[in-house]
Amino acid sequence: MSYELRNTILKVENVSLKLGNNQILKDVNVEVKDVVRPGLTQGQIVGFLGPSGIGKTKFFEILAGIAPADTGQVLLGDPLTPVKIGRVGVVQQSYPLFKHRTVLGNLMVAARLKGIPSGERKDKIVELLSGFGLENHLNHYPAELSGGQKQRVAIAQQLLCSDHFLLLDEPFSGLDILMIEKVCEMLRSISLMHEHNTIIVVSHDIEATASIADTLWVMGRDRDDKGEPIPGSRIKHTFNLVERGLAWEENSMAKKDFHELVNEVRGLFKLL
Repeated sequence: MSYELRNTILKVENVSLKLGNNQILKDVNVEVKDVVRPGLTQGQIVGFLGPSGIGKTKFFEILAGIAPADTGQVLLGDPLTPVKIGRVGVVQQSYPLFKHRTVLGNLMVAARLKGIPSGERKDKIVELLSGFGLENHLNHYPAELSGGQKQRVAIAQQLLCSDHFLLLDEPFSGLDILMIEKVCEMLRSISLMHEHNTIIVVSHDIEATASIADTLWVMGRDRDDKGEPIPGSRIKHTFNLVERGLAWEENSMAKKDFHELVNEVRGLFKLL
């Protein structure tokens, strides 16, 4: 599979965080490089995994620029510059939309906040919604949408007002198998919209996340000589799914290597 890793477009340097006397994160270092495939537009999808209570939420907030780290920094873009609120789109499980505004109205707000010229906003929105199969829902209100449609509108909203970086919090939560497959297909299609589109999926669903990712981050804690966890989590394991032949393939879940990967990650959870 021919590809090339070029410039770093997301870099986390020595990020640490304490809450009171509790060390939550310690010396987190990780990066995402621009993946280039000949003849294709290829974005990046990172699966961010780890057991409950390991610090994923706090790291999520720091990545998004919502909360500061005590030390270290998060850099985004090409060239790399410090993260700030608004550069990273955040899609929460609740899909917060303005209930009194139509789909078009919700997205017009996002386009205005991003500074898209007024004469270009609607065309940009229609183009984006067409990619999500929602071009006929411009005048619908959130209450008239299904859960999956709300999710797609929320993602479109964040794509409009961010700089190609998207964080999704548990996008597979509460969905049946068919809906999970649809969400996976949608995320793949978003990653192919622009070379720098970078989607980070925070999830407890190892299989669904691994099926769409080209990279997996697994967060955990180091342990002392007695096997006790040392306070402060970091990205302990990084998996390159391209090198394993498990990225960019719709049938990857049918492969023996895929199931071995899932079992390997599950085994790590017991040690984190």
